[in-house]
Parts: sequence; structure tokens; C-alpha cells
Amino acid sequence: MKMKAIMYYAPKDIRFEEVNVKEPIEGEVLIKVKAALTCGTDVKTFKRGHPVLIKKCPSGFGHEFAGEIVKTGDNVNGFNIGDRVVAANSAPCGECFFCRRGEENLCENLELLNGAYAQYITIPKNIVQKNLIKIPDNLPYKLAAFSEPLANVVHGISRTPINEGDTVGVVGIGPIGLMFCALAKLKGARVIAMGRNPLKLKLAREFAHADEVIDLKKYNNPEDIILSMTEEKRGLDVAIECVGLPEIWERMFKLVRRGGCVHLFGGCASGTSINIDTGRLHYDEVNIISVFHHTPKYFREALDIIASGKIDVEKLITKTMPLKYAKKAIEMHGSGEAIKILLEP
Repeated sequence: MKMKAIMYYAPKDIRFEEVNVKEPIEGEVLIKVKAALTCGTDVKTFKRGHPVLIKKCPSGFGHEFAGEIVKTGDNVNGFNIGDRVVAANSAPCGECFFCRRGEENLCENLELLNGAYAQYITIPKNIVQKNLIKIPDNLPYKLAAFSEPLANVVHGISRTPINEGDTVGVVGIGPIGLMFCALAKLKGARVIAMGRNPLKLKLAREFAHADEVIDLKKYNNPEDIILSMTEEKRGLDVAIECVGLPEIWERMFKLVRRGGCVHLFGGCASGTSINIDTGRLHYDEVNIISVFHHTPKYFREALDIIASGKIDVEKLITKTMPLKYAKKAIEMHGSGEAIKILLEP
């Protein structure tokens, strides 16, 4: 059986090709992809490769998707042909040092899944068992596909000390930052969204319903305007970084009040470092957290939030394109012309 798929050969070299469908073996299922989304991680991988996601080339590409089960291997329990499902891009082993301590996102044997930019994708046994979920009949595939990126944010928010009435600032309002803003609002926070892209600033208002939206291009010293929007100009209760640049990480510590929290969520390039005023950490008791990835628990919570309509993720879809234009879609996402692009096989 053949299918059309985007195959990753090297940085900036992805190709729309006809390839063989991997038939499901024991415990696996074959899904017909109904909707796939572009992602910032895929943009980074497209530009410079990824030692974890892309272990050999050519490789399947893409990891945010939803679809319909069309074939199952032997001994698949709880799923049938015709089921509408969404799968996470990973599953923990359940047995390593970290899994035994409930820190499944840090699993030493985390199984990763690529290949969503295709007509079909085969889901490994461990992901079928731990991170494949049926979606409600009335939920469009394109919305269910947001479950994986939102799961990261649900995890991040759950570990961030946000209380009702707190002032929370989010720097970097791509899809992840916008979802952080939306979930912080759901927790009763007053949210200040900060970015530079006009499309993202618009969605900070219309999607995330941020209380204040700051165009960072307008200010030489944005810290001053941000502090002026906080109680007694003391600083943010929580500052969340969703950019992933060391120089932005460092600036976050200028934004929080004494006793506040800096959440460094944006992943920086390996080998980079930052300088921190130790007085801020010790005498001002500024807390630091940094949350990575998601777990089966947060993946399910994300789908529940989407299905409930508490946040309208459809607003984050800028454009819909056929699968064969995936390269153009990735480039548009990376340049800031789009928040998310829906690819339809």
C-alpha cells in the first residue's frame, strides 16, 4: 500500500513523495490522517535538524494530528476500525527512574512519533496503550489536533503558582505563548501579553483575551511600561518566557516582584547559558521553574479543555493548505506569517 507523505532528508530539504505505508504489527494501529498542524518544533527541525526527533534520514515529519483508525494489528484493546482518535507524539516507558517517580515527561526511554505530514501514520504499541485517545463525535479533527501542543501548556500552567487576581506576563506569543495567556485567564489571572508580530498581538486580544497587550517594538525599555502595569509598580507575580532565547531569559528577572516566579518555558539551544543576579534569587526570593513536555495525564486534560470549548483553538489556524505545500506552510509559520497552518492530506 502506497501513500503520499512529506519526508525529511536534511535541514531545509523536505520532499513530497510516494512511500510505502507501514503496516501495523501487534499492538499498533494505522490512522488515516484527517488534520495535521504546523508547529514551532517542526520549524526548528526544518531549519537545523533535531538529534532526538530525527534520528535517521529520510524520516517522516510532523507530529500534531488527528485522524481515523483504518487498520489494527493483533491484540489491540479498546480501539476499533472507524474510531476517531488523536495521538500524542510520545509515550513514557513507565519503568525508568523518572517514570517510577511520576515524572513521566523526563522518561529516559521516551518513545517519540513523527510522520503526521502524510496520508497515513502508524502508531507504535506504547503510544497506543498510553497516549491514543478517542475524540468526541462532534469535535472536528482540526481542533483535536491541538491536544498535543496544548498538553505542554496545561502541564506548564499546572506547575506555575498562579492565583486568582495575580498579574501574569507572557513574553513571546506564538501558539504556545497565546495558549499560556488563555489558560492563565481561565485561572483568574490578569494577563499582560508581550510580543512584536501584529498577527500575534491581535490574537492576544481576540483569542487569549489578554488584559494588556504590549507591542515590544514600540519601547526601547519595555521593562518600564510592564512594571507600570503592575500593582504599586512592584512587578509581575509571574513572568512566563515562551521565546527560547538566553538574552530574553535574563531579562525576565527584571519583570517580577520580590517573591515572584519566573517560568522559563521556551527551550534555548543546547550549550547556551545565562547570567542571573544572585541577589534576586536569594534576597528577593524570586523563584524559577522550567517545565518540559507533557504526560498522558496532561494530554487527556488538554483534549477535555478543547472539547469543552473553554478556549477556541480554531482561532489559531491562520490558513488551510494541501499536504503537498507543507514546505511553504513551515516557512510561513517560521516567518511569522501564520500562527498555525492546517495541512489536509
